[in-house]
Amino acid sequence: MNRWLPHPILTPGLVVVWLLLNNSFSLGTLLAGVLLGWAIPVFTLAFWPERVRIKTPLALLRFARIVLFDILVANLRVARLILAGPRHLRPAFVVVPLALKDDLAISVLANTICLTPGTVSARLAPDRTRLLVHALDVADPQRLVRTIKARYEAPLAEIFAC
Repeated sequence: MNRWLPHPILTPGLVVVWLLLNNSFSLGTLLAGVLLGWAIPVFTLAFWPERVRIKTPLALLRFARIVLFDILVANLRVARLILAGPRHLRPAFVVVPLALKDDLAISVLANTICLTPGTVSARLAPDRTRLLVHALDVADPQRLVRTIKARYEAPLAEIFAC
């Protein structure tokens, strides 16, 4: 079973992403999504150093809901900032100390930050204990750190049990 369906949670996730990217639903689009959702994990299996273990799948669903909500809110905030003009921006680089140790969890955190409009992960420290984040509008750098740790890092620690 593992050889034919190596990442059972990733496969349906890829199907959903495929359907969202196509912005349509038809039998052909669904079949292409299922084929890609199955083939990508199977053919990239050699690149995964170890099997991904999701300790709490419900926490993963909660995390996805939080991220989608934050993306929506951040889009509105960035639009407001752009309309207000550049003089209202307070860009800053902020160092976020990391408690995560798992490479996949750190990667998901860095990518989640990049997915949220107005923030981008700029650099991971060589010892993987700090992440440099650039934000478009930072009134309080410590508040940004607390938000990232509470909304993203803590759930990822629970999901990957690290």
